[in-house]
Amino acid sequence: MIAQDQLIHVTLPDGSVREYPKGSSGLDIALSISEGLARNVLAAKVNGKVQDANLPIDTDAEVQLLTWNDRDGKATFWHSSAHLMAEALEALYPGVKLAIGPAVENGFYYDVDFEGRHFSQDDFKKVEDKMLELARQKSEYIRKAVPKADALTYFEEKGDPYKIELIQGLEDGSITFYTQGGFTDLCRGPHIPNTGFIKAAKLMNVAGAYWRGDEKNKMLTRIYGVTFPKQKELDEYLHLLEEAKKRDHRKLGKELEIFTFSERVGAGLPLWLPKGALIRERLENFLRKAQVRAGYSPVVTPHIGSKQLYVTSGHWEKYGEDSFKPIRTPDVDEEFLLKPMNCPHHCEIYKSKPRSYRDLPLRLAEFGTVYRYEQSGELHGLTRVRGFTQDDAHIFCRPDQVKEEFMKVIDLVLYVFKSLGFNDYSAQISLRDPENGTKYIGSDDLWEKAESAIIESAREKGLPTVTEKGEAAFYGPKLDFMVKDALGRKWQLGTIQVDYNLPNRFELEYVGADNQKHRPVMIHRAPFGSMERFIAILIENTAGNFPLWLSPDQIAILPISEKYEDYANELFFALQEQDIRGFVDLRDEKIGRKIRDAEVTKVPFMLIVGEKEQAEGKVSVRRKGQGDLGAMSIDEFTALFQQEVKP
Repeated sequence: MIAQDQLIHVTLPDGSVREYPKGSSGLDIALSISEGLARNVLAAKVNGKVQDANLPIDTDAEVQLLTWNDRDGKATFWHSSAHLMAEALEALYPGVKLAIGPAVENGFYYDVDFEGRHFSQDDFKKVEDKMLELARQKSEYIRKAVPKADALTYFEEKGDPYKIELIQGLEDGSITFYTQGGFTDLCRGPHIPNTGFIKAAKLMNVAGAYWRGDEKNKMLTRIYGVTFPKQKELDEYLHLLEEAKKRDHRKLGKELEIFTFSERVGAGLPLWLPKGALIRERLENFLRKAQVRAGYSPVVTPHIGSKQLYVTSGHWEKYGEDSFKPIRTPDVDEEFLLKPMNCPHHCEIYKSKPRSYRDLPLRLAEFGTVYRYEQSGELHGLTRVRGFTQDDAHIFCRPDQVKEEFMKVIDLVLYVFKSLGFNDYSAQISLRDPENGTKYIGSDDLWEKAESAIIESAREKGLPTVTEKGEAAFYGPKLDFMVKDALGRKWQLGTIQVDYNLPNRFELEYVGADNQKHRPVMIHRAPFGSMERFIAILIENTAGNFPLWLSPDQIAILPISEKYEDYANELFFALQEQDIRGFVDLRDEKIGRKIRDAEVTKVPFMLIVGEKEQAEGKVSVRRKGQGDLGAMSIDEFTALFQQEVKP
């Protein structure tokens, strides 16, 4: 019989509470539930913190046993795989210098200094084979606390300057090593129990990366990889990547003439071509109409702002390094910034005249273009750019209105998603990092109010949610909408944020019913997020087959020969009057070629005209993906079109 003071109470995710001897590990808990679970446990989340599955638990705790099906389980698996790849690299390339090797969203990477030796995709196969050879040894990942002096000595003797630099920045007593097989690395963990879980490995890419992201430091070789517990899962993943390549918005954006980039204009600054501009215009008009119905007022703010504006808001302190360098004027001490966000400008609009409680909520909306400095290596098509347009709005309301306004914004975001076919989504409640309060501004009391408003609103709306600590904005918590695309990938699109802090910093006020001055609460909101990223994801989700109402060219009128060009043009002008967009293909090509080209450029409707169609005043209609729909009069086609075109 174990004494009560030697027992701990473990609360499992289903709410059940079990007793275990003090010092039991996650693996012990898994084994008490089932041997099958124990065989699949990769790590344990104890009171919200992921740790090795074999580490002892000495106090009452909430415990989640992590498997491959959990995001944190995958991250642990891939972190351990990075160590396995590093072990393989040391075996194949003696003397390489290792930097860092974290897990990333889909796999892992390791930054390596090959000291002048060339490493390319031709070397991938032998590294993969070595990784699997080492994995089959089922070496345990063994954790060991190491005094700082001993840690420095170990890597000095090994000759690893990057590890030495990392250790020099750590506090004595906080340093741990992990060893598997013949390889030891500086690491906080956690790791999977042993290498035997890793059954399939693939190196994906090799690129350059400056040590610690600083262009002044040495360029290292960054090797990306991915691993799986089954070969079948790797095969499925690689197939998914092939499908993703076909849908890559950078490829389709060029082929469909939606956007382009120019070195002379500058990296990360997209140029929208006529078809892309039409898509943007349609999206903006769609949201503008929804915002008018929801009581928003449009505003416009300049592309620059005084540096002092962003000092007041707190953005300069938190994000100054991500801004473009200040623009200096001939006046001494006068500096401006390219606008990195819209909210400080909207605060000043609120402050432009006295406000009463009767004026609230005040909803200000703007499609505002902002500019942020992204390092060239981080730029990626439209998803990571230096200039982008946010469908931004800020709601200034009384504290008693926060919940209702927040729920209305949720309704607006869901309306946007439904209209564009984004039906598979979840909501992420992004809260403060409880261990790092320096990342945020404002009092604990205000943060608790804001977090409670988000949690209660999401619950009442019945949203499927996950909670992530440490993902809040510096001024307030967020509800981020994570959308799954056609390939099962997750993207963050819409976001809603509750902010008690900026109104304080800008000293915003309204006169209440008690004739006293009060602070409003601010809700930040962007259903699309940014037009650039949203359109990139829309391109990939639809593979360029946009909803009819968004398609830049909705019809292509295809005359069989030049004899029917006049009739084709008459039809085109008649359909333009019905707000149906497209073109007449007047090229001297056979009709089969014209149809194929229209299909390739994703035109939804092809209207074929020849002798019979002209004589009967009709068109032969083809629908992309459906084929021939038969002959129709213009009125019949217009009715069909109008029925399908509504969002």
